[in-house]
Amino acid sequence: MGYIGKVHLRNILNLKSAELIAVSDTSEKALANARKTGIRKTFTDSHKLLADPDIDAVIIALPTYLHKDLATEAAEAGKHILLEKPLARNVEEGKEILSVTRKNGVKLMIGYDLRFSPPLLELKEKIQNGTLGEIEIAYATNIGAGPFSHRAEGSIPRPVPSWWFNKELTGGGVLIDLGSHLINLTRWYFGEITDIKSYLGYRFNLDLEDRATCVVKFASGTVAVVNVGWFSFESQLKVDLMGTVKHASASHIRQNQIVAGVQLLTTNSCRYYIPYFRELEYFVHCIRHDLQPQVSGDDALNDLVAITRAYNNALPLT
Repeated sequence: MGYIGKVHLRNILNLKSAELIAVSDTSEKALANARKTGIRKTFTDSHKLLADPDIDAVIIALPTYLHKDLATEAAEAGKHILLEKPLARNVEEGKEILSVTRKNGVKLMIGYDLRFSPPLLELKEKIQNGTLGEIEIAYATNIGAGPFSHRAEGSIPRPVPSWWFNKELTGGGVLIDLGSHLINLTRWYFGEITDIKSYLGYRFNLDLEDRATCVVKFASGTVAVVNVGWFSFESQLKVDLMGTVKHASASHIRQNQIVAGVQLLTTNSCRYYIPYFRELEYFVHCIRHDLQPQVSGDDALNDLVAITRAYNNALPLT
């Protein structure tokens, strides 16, 4: 079970509005750990999980190249879907996912946890109520170690999965990985994108970019500079807004360790995980009340369109 899968596992065990009844993973060790938490059903074959009539909804937290096939199968099985970002490797796959979810009448929500971050929500409120005036310039930064982050299980180091460095499997590098979060967030703040250009860096000489700076123009008139990178073990996720009345900034807490139990929600050092919990609460709320999630597949498809334009409009650094 990957990092984000563990986060969702911890969160749903603390969720009162839904019950986690099954987990699927190709790792028997991961399934054994899941069984220790009291989960009744575990599968090494996701097809068997999706065939279970007791399951109403699924969380898909898998590598990007597996999104289309599993989301399609889940939709055809009538399961509502919380799908980790990005929606897909490319726009074409994203459209296929949206088509099959609509055809089968299931809800599709994308895992953009920043939309549930209290500091970033406060910025959204300030934009909406006019506290800052009109936002002329924005800076959004998401820098970390990416796939190079510490992956030890206990004292045993784990290698970086090879799929991370295969553009055919990921759809791109840091721009589609971390950039999808910030493109979605800034679109939520400022509306649709009218122009986007990028500068891509290759510090580690990979086939895909490990650094990206995008200059983004919005229909509202705001211009944003979006910076993302996999090059630093000192993480930062910050948004700065320059308004005609006031300026405002917000930081989203980054944390690399997963904690267990009630600490997930009550310890200040664990605030990083609160947006994931609220995201899950909202997903279940939408299912229970037959609402379409605002963090939608259509929204994520527009992010992919913008990211594709950024790749196509990449400018040389030298």
